[in-house]
Amino acid sequence: MRVIDIQQVMAELPQLVELAAEGESFVIAVEGTPKVTVVPLDPENGSGSKRIGFLRGQINVPDDFDSMGA
Repeated sequence: MRVIDIQQVMAELPQLVELAAEGESFVIAVEGTPKVTVVPLDPENGSGSKRIGFLRGQINVPDDFDSMGA
């Protein structure tokens, strides 16, 4: 992930916001010390895009799921 100094961020904020909006993450550093990670927002619900697999590993579906209650 790219590290950008705060002075550069202040000079290029509009361009960096566009990069983040396009999906690029970066770290803002102050005097060489990383302080903040900038990441793009997830698409809002109902935007038409699907978040496939976002619960992977957090829930388990039993093997007999299709026959349960039959």
